[in-house]
Amino acid sequence: MNSSRATLIAGRRRADAPWCICGAKIMTKHALLAIAALTTAVPMTPAGAADPAAIARGKYLVTIASCHDCHTPGYFLGKPDMGRFLGGSEVGFEVPGLGVFHGPNLTPDKGTGLGNWTDAEIVAAIQKGQRPDGRMLAPTMPSPAFANLTKQDVDAIVAFLRSLPPVANKVPSPFGPTEAPTSFVMKVVPPGGK
Repeated sequence: MNSSRATLIAGRRRADAPWCICGAKIMTKHALLAIAALTTAVPMTPAGAADPAAIARGKYLVTIASCHDCHTPGYFLGKPDMGRFLGGSEVGFEVPGLGVFHGPNLTPDKGTGLGNWTDAEIVAAIQKGQRPDGRMLAPTMPSPAFANLTKQDVDAIVAFLRSLPPVANKVPSPFGPTEAPTSFVMKVVPPGGK
């Protein structure tokens, strides 16, 4: 055992002895002061706050994936309401044999959006096309393509969606293949179909 460690263990502190024993390492007073200076100089992120770089990356990915096409009010009518960006579409997609589906509200609104969903539930919707209740999303949702996103990228998308201002906008529920929709509808028409 070295003499400086022995003096600390014996309870005596010499002027040249280390200042603190941290785990198996001995830290000098100067090293501790340097660590203290660094922690006060680096801005700390509040607990629960997302990394601004992750939010920026998520915004970039949402933009290039054109999520706003299906999820922003007015987009399919040629007048996107950017004040309600990703707040859900009033225009539905008709898929033959399946019905009409609307792009839902992706903002963190608790009543009409993703505000009550966990991050894992949002990831499952993006990458597996599955809602928290187990129902599968409409086949117009490109989940098979989004399944290839890296964990870092899908987490960035979630961080971006969480950063949006909440928009209270409930889109119409899906309409079954025999139900009459009460909204504008875009149709996928098979060849020779009506």
